[in-house]
Amino acid sequence: MQHKDGHSLLLAATNPAVVAYDPAFAFELGHIVKDGLRRMYGENSENVYYYLTVYNEPYVHPAEPENLDVDGLLKGIYLYSPAPKSRKKNAQILASGVGVNWAIKAQQLLADDWGVKASVWSVTSWNELRRDGLETDRHNLLNPNDKRTAYVTKKLDGAKGPVIAVSDYMRAVQDQISPWVQQPFYSLGTDGFGLSDTRGALRRHFNVDAESIAVAVLQQLCNQGDIKQSIVTKAMNKYRIHDVSAADAGNTEGSG
Repeated sequence: MQHKDGHSLLLAATNPAVVAYDPAFAFELGHIVKDGLRRMYGENSENVYYYLTVYNEPYVHPAEPENLDVDGLLKGIYLYSPAPKSRKKNAQILASGVGVNWAIKAQQLLADDWGVKASVWSVTSWNELRRDGLETDRHNLLNPNDKRTAYVTKKLDGAKGPVIAVSDYMRAVQDQISPWVQQPFYSLGTDGFGLSDTRGALRRHFNVDAESIAVAVLQQLCNQGDIKQSIVTKAMNKYRIHDVSAADAGNTEGSG
């Protein structure tokens, strides 16, 4: 968890010269670095510098998907793992950094255990999406006859179900984009004090692990009347969501 750093992306957001990304996979990092070198040192270079959050947690990095949405990756969000189309019980999980792994696991839990179809979006930069939203709002204020739509709003247009936004950072990082998300929005993050334990237990403590994401999705579906509260309670009991010792310890390499 970047040595329990939950707020550096918020600090980065205060400086207009900082372009901050929280990438999940090596192929994302490659595109970000390439574009960063172009913007900082290429022709017509900009007065910007980059802050990239990379993790010391070992996990398998997938190959770059075919037809990767590179434009979305660089602007801050792209659809990584779409769910099968369904008329009901849909959800959208927005995750960044190492959290994309737990979002993918939550997607599987929701499908296998509860029949919920959840799509997983990789949010490479909450900060850049917020900046685009702010620029869009300012443009619309000054140009009421030429209104634009924020990038994240366009990307999520037509996406069904509630949006759950999660990262290994405090909720305020994810909450940056909430004004431009039209769907019901709920964030999960690492607010408050942590504890000395395994990675899995710490994520369960903060409720940013896969099982907690799944329960959050179910609760939001309950809030909008798609499922009964008893289903949420059943899921909480099944996953022992209140018990940090019930969480998968995860890989402890690189945690020193």
